[in-house]
Parts: sequence; structure tokens; C-alpha cells
Amino acid sequence: MAKVFALKGDKKLLNAWAFYDWATSVYNLTISSAVFPIYYGALFRMAEVETVEVFGTQIERAPLIGYVSSLSFIIIALVTPLVSGIADYLGNKKVFLKFFTYLGALGCIGLYWFSLEHIYWSLLCYMAGLVGSWVSFAIYNSYLPDVAYPEQQDKLSAKGFSFGYVGSVLLLCLNLWMVMSPQTFGFYDSEGVPAAVQAMKISFVTVGLWWMLFSQYSFYHLPKGYKKEGERTNVILNGFRELKLVWHQLGQQIRLKRYLVAFFVYSMAVQTIMLIAAYFGEQEIDWGSDEKRQFGLIASILMIQLVAIIGAYVIAWSSKRFGNIRTLIVVNLLWFLICLYAYTMVSPMDFYIGAALVGLVMGGIQALSRSTYSKFLPETTDTTSFFSFYDVSEKIGIIIGTFLFGYIIQITGTMRNAALFFALFFIIGAFLLVRTNKKP
Repeated sequence: MAKVFALKGDKKLLNAWAFYDWATSVYNLTISSAVFPIYYGALFRMAEVETVEVFGTQIERAPLIGYVSSLSFIIIALVTPLVSGIADYLGNKKVFLKFFTYLGALGCIGLYWFSLEHIYWSLLCYMAGLVGSWVSFAIYNSYLPDVAYPEQQDKLSAKGFSFGYVGSVLLLCLNLWMVMSPQTFGFYDSEGVPAAVQAMKISFVTVGLWWMLFSQYSFYHLPKGYKKEGERTNVILNGFRELKLVWHQLGQQIRLKRYLVAFFVYSMAVQTIMLIAAYFGEQEIDWGSDEKRQFGLIASILMIQLVAIIGAYVIAWSSKRFGNIRTLIVVNLLWFLICLYAYTMVSPMDFYIGAALVGLVMGGIQALSRSTYSKFLPETTDTTSFFSFYDVSEKIGIIIGTFLFGYIIQITGTMRNAALFFALFFIIGAFLLVRTNKKP
């Protein structure tokens, strides 16, 4: 008997879409934001070094992770349109959602063996997790107009992020318990490796397993996707051709084009800051001891997630009350002030205050940016190509942002200057958003 999928706008389908955020957001929290940055810094501290040799060059830890992230996003920016083109013509983007989910999850599990002695394998696993996370999330984003009507999309987008926050917080609580009380889970200091560090390694495995397990619900209910009409030729390169077609269509969609330029600028800063915030706290804040550093960073990231649940809904309400663009302008100005504040951070309390402020605007700007773009799209069933263009724009911004982050640190010796530099992008982003509402 053939499987019957829920119709567009159906509650079951909407929940299945939002639930993928529950599955995948554990990567962003545990790997990108909380435990891995602490583990990464701990490896250098245990080895009593500040640099590692990569391809014959000694490079410090902070610029290294910036450059590797930049390279990962080059791969992501190239892979995303390839996947988009093939998915459109096969009418089956779910198979790619599954592939990149498993790639990312296995990359997370591989981080269990991350070490400075095997730096190339280690960085490869880090890149696999990053590529899997971002490409799968791009495909997931493209489902939004397929499963929800325009009037449902703001609320559903916020619901997805909220599901992600709640799920990732639950797993982070377990990871926090493991790291702060490793003996409870049977971890003890051995061969110069602290019990807490062993617990961190296990936490990477829990992320991969959680991601694979909970994504099955979304895989079961989400449709394959729309099949591209017409003759299917040059399938491999078609994604890039589709991006070119989208670019030409933007010539007639002035408001959408203006919005994308603004999004490119401020998203460059938002995504880069979210990727490096924990590394900033790990290196620039005076915690007093390794134990306080571990607890303080994980607790602050946990606080960000909890505050972000409220922030996502507050910003969704604000967009309904005042409009999407006006709300995004205000959020950009808040990000600008947060960057200025980050430059002055010294104590743990400074970092906690900054984390709370970031939580208020972090999820909201992502959810609202996604739903605003969806609303501005012309009437089309080719949502994958339009969202591929959106995601590639975002990834190119991150490539530039993470490279600038690494370069600024390398030439100035401090992340504080990078925070100050990225503040400028939010002022420019706010200005460009003002132009979005102006008549052509």
C-alpha cells in the first residue's frame, strides 16, 4: 500500500518539519558553541603549546579554526547548488537530506578521536560535521514553503528554532553533567587525560547518535520534493545554472534583491560570531581555572539557548506587530551594541551578560530572516533553487567572515579587534534594510 503524505499546511507535516531542528541543532550547540571549543582549547593547554604544524606551517589555534571553517564553507557553497540541481531534477531532495545528516553525524562521532597528533584526521572530522550540518540545514530550509502557507511560515520558522533550542538544551544538560561530574559516568583521570576531557569526547558521540535517531521522524513524514518538469540534461551542473536563473529573476524582484544584499552583509557577521563566540570566551575571558572555564562556558551557552526560545517568539511577535523589515533593522542595531560590548568583556560576569543579550537576538534574527525571504519569493514550485541561492549567499558571507576573523586575529593578536570590526557589518546591514522598504 502506497504511503499517503500529509498535505501542505497540515499540522502533522508542520511538526515533522520543525522536529528536524530538534534533531540537528545539537550539533550547533555542543560542537559549534559549547563543548568542542572547550575541548579544542584543552588539547593545546594539555600539550602546553599555542601552535600546531599544518602543511609545514606553525599556526595558532584560533586562526586555525577560523581558516578551517572558511575552507569548510567553500565546500558547502559549492556542494549546495550541486545538490539543489540534482534534487530538482530527481524530485527527491529527501535522499540528500538523509545523506548529509549521516555525514554530519558520523563526523561528530569521529571527533572522539580528535587530537593534535592526528591533526589532519581531526580536522577532516570537524569539516565533515560542519559540511553535513549546513548542507542538510539548507535542504531543510528549502522545505519551508513546501510544507507551510505564507501566513504559517513566520510562526513555523520560530517553532522550528524553538524545537532546536529545547532539544539541544536537553542534550547539553546531559553533556554538562558528564563534564562537571565525570566520575558519576565512570570517567577518571588516566594517562594525563583528565576525566572531564574524556567526558567531552563521549559528548561528541552523543551528538551524532541523537542527530541520526531523532531525524528519522522527519524523514518519515516529509515528502520527497517536487520533480523538475521538462528534459533533464546537465543535471550535475544544473544547480549552478539554476542559481544564474535566480540571479536574473532578481532583476525583476527589486525588493527581494535589496533584501538579499542586506541579508548577505549582516548574516556574514551573525554567523561568524555564532561560530567563534565560544572560542572568544575560552581564550579572552579570565575564568581563573580550567574547571571554572568549563562550567562557565557551557553554562553561558546553555543560558543563550534558554533565552533564545523567548527571543525567537518575541521577535516573531514584533514582526507581526511592526513588520519584518522594521524588526530586522532594530535587531541589527542590537547586534551592533553587543559587538561593542564584547570588546570590553574581561570577567565571567561580563561574558554572562553578553551571552544573555546574544540569546535575545540570535534565534530571532535567523528565524525572521528565513521567513522574510520566503515571503518575498515570487510564486513558484522551484523553492529549492531559490533557497539554494539564499543559502549560498549566506555561505559566501561566512567564508569571508571566518577568513577575516582568522586574519584579524593573526595580525592583531586578539579576538577583541575582530568583534569591533564585525560591529560595522550590522550598521551597514541596518542601512541596507532601510532601503528594502523604499520604492524601486
